[in-house]
Amino acid sequence: MNYLAHIYLSGDNDLISIGNFIADGIKGKAYLNYPRDFRIGILLHRNIDTYTDSHPIVRQSTKRLHNKYSHYSGVIVDIFYDHFLAKYWNKYCDTPLSDYTTQFYEALQTHYDILPDKIKNMLPYMLQDNWLVSYASIDGISKVLEGMNRRTKYKSGMNEAVKELETFYTEFENEFFLFFEDLKQFSELRLLEHSKNILE
Repeated sequence: MNYLAHIYLSGDNDLISIGNFIADGIKGKAYLNYPRDFRIGILLHRNIDTYTDSHPIVRQSTKRLHNKYSHYSGVIVDIFYDHFLAKYWNKYCDTPLSDYTTQFYEALQTHYDILPDKIKNMLPYMLQDNWLVSYASIDGISKVLEGMNRRTKYKSGMNEAVKELETFYTEFENEFFLFFEDLKQFSELRLLEHSKNILE
């Protein structure tokens, strides 16, 4: 899953949400260098990624893209699913998306000193373009995909994937709804387990 889903699946604890958000940049046992709630978020992120990559519904989505985008298909589907989460945000959360993301951005700034350098460098662009809210529109997703294509030095062709999103919109949407219910249940259990098992 992409940024918005990882943050949402972390529950109400800002530190767990930030840990989940920064986890891609924390390799191996380096997570042990962080405070307890950050560690929970990092481990939860890893659980979510493993579960997502092996889920048959997600594989159904990625298969639709694989011939054209190869190993980038999973990244594209993650972004598509964040689009549907943002679009149907009110189905999953009582707090409006704009308010929710503002609170998260404030939490990132409050805990700025502990963020990895990669996240610190990315943060101004994230705030300027309000990435998390932008996911709700096709135009926003198009810009995200263009940015991802630049980061792959234009090798992935991910900027074109918005065409597949529009062509197979109903299929991706239905797959998201089915998968996300499973992922929510899985994440709630993992979060509970990590909260019990990780001690100061």
